Amino acid sequence: MRVRCISQNPGRAIVLIISAMLIAVPPSPAQKTPSQNELNSRLANALAALKSGDLDIAERIFTDALRGGVRSALVFHNLGVIAQERDDHSLAITRFREAIQLQPDYGPARLLLGSSLLATGKRQEALSELRRAARLMPQEPAVHLELAKAYESAGNWLEAVPERQKLGSLAPDNAEYSYRLGKDLAELSVWCLQEIRRTNPDSARLHQALGQEYALQGKYEQALAAYEQAARSDPKMPELHLGLALMLLRLNRFDEALQQVKIELSLVPESKIAADTKARILAAKASGNP
Repeated sequence: MRVRCISQNPGRAIVLIISAMLIAVPPSPAQKTPSQNELNSRLANALAALKSGDLDIAERIFTDALRGGVRSALVFHNLGVIAQERDDHSLAITRFREAIQLQPDYGPARLLLGSSLLATGKRQEALSELRRAARLMPQEPAVHLELAKAYESAGNWLEAVPERQKLGSLAPDNAEYSYRLGKDLAELSVWCLQEIRRTNPDSARLHQALGQEYALQGKYEQALAAYEQAARSDPKMPELHLGLALMLLRLNRFDEALQQVKIELSLVPESKIAADTKARILAAKASGNP
């Protein structure tokens, strides 16, 4: 079973079920007409109309099937797809739930139910359905896309990032997925620093991160001060004295830089970066240039 896009707008319905297995849903025992072949043909026509974007024709055929006594997950699900395409999420939720009632392991209906629940602000219910959909369709990108959106809406970057990573593994050539993963990683980094600040305002890692941010902005004096504070908080933490050495090198304070990189090498003797930095400092000191 696979899902296919029928809309480029991620805020609207994005999947259409076109599984031949689902077309061959038998009528209820009490239903004598139309014949199975005729029913399958009508449902196939409805699916074709839905795939082409002709919602009115598809809706008419599926609704006629319901009135004729046909009760199948296929019919209710695709009526939900039509409602979702029209941004009628309340009706879509009803239809998807009717499909799930008939076929609880129907992953596509759980996926789109979660999407509509999310659109109506019912985040916890949405997450519950989307997680079930992920268990039923673990290799379906649309599931992980919707889960990522749900976690992002809650500011839950710890959960959002793995979903974005899964998307990237399923579609490695999709530049948008890679871009969104980068954004979520940045958000996760900010969240982590906020948590560190909340639990330990004098954390060496917090001051280190601040120093790295100043360094990226070219504010080397402020970066140096932040690294110095980090080293005071935890003088034996690896990387801190290396950061100090690099900032001092930027500021042409070669002797102090050399002292700091020696401390780093005493803490992490195998550090190639520290060894390379020491060589750079010595070369810069000898030439008088950073």
